Amino acid sequence: MAAGIAEVAARGGIRAIIRARSDASIASALKQISGGLARQVEKGKLEASERDRILANISSTTELAGVADCDIIIESVVEDLDTKQTLFRELDAIAKPSAILATNTSTLAVVEMAKVTKRPDQVCGIHFFNPAAVLPLVEIVRPITASDNTISRAAAFVAAIGKEGVHVLDRAGFIVNALLFPYLNNAVRMLEDGTASMEDIDTAMKGGCNFPMGPFALLDLVGLDTSLSILETLHSSFGDDNFAPRPRLRELVAQGRLGRKTKAGFYVY
Repeated sequence: MAAGIAEVAARGGIRAIIRARSDASIASALKQISGGLARQVEKGKLEASERDRILANISSTTELAGVADCDIIIESVVEDLDTKQTLFRELDAIAKPSAILATNTSTLAVVEMAKVTKRPDQVCGIHFFNPAAVLPLVEIVRPITASDNTISRAAAFVAAIGKEGVHVLDRAGFIVNALLFPYLNNAVRMLEDGTASMEDIDTAMKGGCNFPMGPFALLDLVGLDTSLSILETLHSSFGDDNFAPRPRLRELVAQGRLGRKTKAGFYVY
């Protein structure tokens, strides 16, 4: 996700710095960006000069201090609250006083990250969707601690990079995932009950609802571990059985079949 966010910022003329803990992670992110842009040039969808401009706006660092002078810092680490809180404490200590600290979390309470900093009024959610370089929507999440200025600056950033921002309060799942994941979870329930095959469920939702992909293909794209984490958070927050992760999803995650990123999930790639 970090690579996609950096690419869209760079496209919008904003200097983007990718920070990762290892040179290998940085190399992978830069390869993803340059490879995607190269394919667009080959297909005639992007001028070579535009590709070069985008890449020139992207730099990288393995040091957290390397982002200290950024106006907006967006974290996109694992969906684990303890991990994110630790990172926010570290960012709060090194970021310049005016910087906004934003999270790309898809489900976790933003206020729980804000409260471990000394600038809770400058913390918000800026939630991109995968793949960030393609999907136009960004959720701008307002915790109760955020100032009007922080939300205005976040919205201006989203507009500057050509994305469509929607405003939402800091509630589990925000807008999209709170509506999407009961649907995905109930597709797994339908498969478990033997109502229809996985392939036919996907075909039905594409042909009947004009969705670009069916629920199982989408779960594999999101990542089954990420999907499980989102459902657990939603179930814990709302107590609704529609959010209780289905056994088949748990089984696949336990087997290490996490979707496209491991070449196997509900489908094999």
